[in-house]
Amino acid sequence: MGTLYRNYGKRALDVVISLGLLPCFLAVFVLVTPWILADDFGPVFYCGYRLGKDGRKFRMYKFRSMKEHAPDIRNSDGTTFNAESDERVTRAGRFLRKTSLDEVPQILNVLKGDMSWVGPRPDLPDAVKLYTKKTREKLKVRPGVTGYSQAYYRNASTLEQRFAKDVYYARHVSLGLDLRILCRTIQTVVSQKNVYRNKGEEHETGKG
Repeated sequence: MGTLYRNYGKRALDVVISLGLLPCFLAVFVLVTPWILADDFGPVFYCGYRLGKDGRKFRMYKFRSMKEHAPDIRNSDGTTFNAESDERVTRAGRFLRKTSLDEVPQILNVLKGDMSWVGPRPDLPDAVKLYTKKTREKLKVRPGVTGYSQAYYRNASTLEQRFAKDVYYARHVSLGLDLRILCRTIQTVVSQKNVYRNKGEEHETGKG
């Protein structure tokens, strides 16, 4: 049963859920687009390259939450700097991030087959340099809109902790695990805990 779900059922469920939620995506798009443009005129979507299944790169869609041409700032472990006081983030972007509405456009990635609703969150392409043989196991499954680490810890986990949870998920994909992660994700988003990892901190490294 587990193999059947992993190979066929999971993708079928992704498509069914995505088609059912398309009207919700369109409604959110209509509501947030004017706000994004009023805050900082530029693209409505952020489309950045990420690592997908088997290491293939794809463009992941998000509602843009940062000012256009904002610098790419990282923590010392390679994770993205993320703080409530981050001046790169627009007013609309703060709301979108707290509510996770910035992730809504990834419904398009799920429909295209780049992503699944549940799976390891996709890394930036240069993160592959940090992978070990064990870590690469996360690339055996499609990355997810939400994942084990995000559901339980959101942005509070370190890169090492997240990689460990990603590998665990890739080894134990099942309908039951996916349902638990989805339910926990809803609780985590509603509680708005661990939205920011860098509380009151200055960034350590940066890239323009």
